[in-house]
Amino acid sequence: MQEQVVSVASYGAEPGLRFAVLLDGNGGCRTLDMEAVCRWRPADGVVWLHFERDHAAAAEWVTTRGGFDPLVADALLEEETRPRVESIDDGLLIILRGVCAAPPEEVEAGPAEIDLVPLHIWADESRLVTLRDSGHYITALRDIRLALDKGKGPRQTGELLALVSEKLVRDLEPVLDTMDEEVDELDELIFHGEASEVRERLKQLRRRSVQLRRYLAPQRDALNRIEHDDAPWLKERDKLRFREVIDKLMRFIEYLDAIRDRTGILHDDLSTVISERIARNSNRLAALAALLLPPSVVAGLFGMNVGGIPGVNDTWAFIIIVAFVAITSVATLMILKRINWL
Repeated sequence: MQEQVVSVASYGAEPGLRFAVLLDGNGGCRTLDMEAVCRWRPADGVVWLHFERDHAAAAEWVTTRGGFDPLVADALLEEETRPRVESIDDGLLIILRGVCAAPPEEVEAGPAEIDLVPLHIWADESRLVTLRDSGHYITALRDIRLALDKGKGPRQTGELLALVSEKLVRDLEPVLDTMDEEVDELDELIFHGEASEVRERLKQLRRRSVQLRRYLAPQRDALNRIEHDDAPWLKERDKLRFREVIDKLMRFIEYLDAIRDRTGILHDDLSTVISERIARNSNRLAALAALLLPPSVVAGLFGMNVGGIPGVNDTWAFIIIVAFVAITSVATLMILKRINWL
């Protein structure tokens, strides 16, 4: 290929195309524009094309100029997908999920909510085509792109695919660490925080762990299928890297299961704490009612507007009644303390 290319990383310079690079086989790459991409041939070397899946220009290239089978093109442009792998001739149709985070230029605006977003991949001996939605940002791909610019990147398709999978799984670790720290924080808040707030955070955390596991379990199966695929461009070293990625992913799934179980235990603890608080408050109200019972009875008896009430004409009657009420209240208080109601 005779096109002169740029060695500086550029992103989104052309509609629908995030970047296109031609690997030099030594860990480096050369940047291609869309015109050069359309003239590329397998004999020119391994090419990595990264598109915005929901852009019309990318869809047009995939369906008309990418040379894909119509079923493969439809799968690459499909919206709702779960991790899976399909072997087609000597190529692999792969759907994986990666951590979506805010682009570097938007980090100062505040942390974005982290989610797992689909990455559509076609891999064969001479090219790797990746597609993600324009509203999503996957740090794993940028890291590989920067490594290629420094001459320390992958040299062929199998190595590039293994590195993409490795980086996607690597970015899950900070997410799980954050969730684990939140579980520890909630463990402390159960006894000192607001019950409604703790319950809501526990519910969201448990739902999040279930949603993450929903995608990570099939992703583990997908990577396992890649490892056992007999594609000639997948070297033994690449399969070894996939094995390591699968092992790490399995540990992350077990980690998510542990977080889900811990949130369930914390929810039970929170219910116990709330029940104890309710019981304690009920005891206090019952004790208060018991303390007020003697004065209420005496006041009710002497407050009746009927004849024959004793002490009506006695100047000491009021003092005697007050003393009687005080004595009975103190006696009631001592009895309540003795039976541990107070």
